Amino acid sequence: MQKNLDRLGRLVHSQRLLLALTQKGVTREDAYRLVQRNAMKAWAGEGDLLSLLKADKDVSKHLVETDLADKFDLNFHFAHVDTIFRRVFGQA
Repeated sequence: MQKNLDRLGRLVHSQRLLLALTQKGVTREDAYRLVQRNAMKAWAGEGDLLSLLKADKDVSKHLVETDLADKFDLNFHFAHVDTIFRRVFGQA
């Protein structure tokens, strides 16, 4: 699973980044544009999304490095995995 996530240049985190930007006052349209611009570069193999966002001056006006790093924490996505597995597969 980690290998597949790495192949995608960490794009799985793009939604959280979009929301973080809007919470900092960026319009949804502008936030989408900023994330999309960097996500497309990551998709094209020009770097991973976190590195690209750190280098983007338009993004760094709103999100500091620690804000960005927080949005790339995979534990956020795994927080309810045990509950989901119990519901799907029954009590273990």
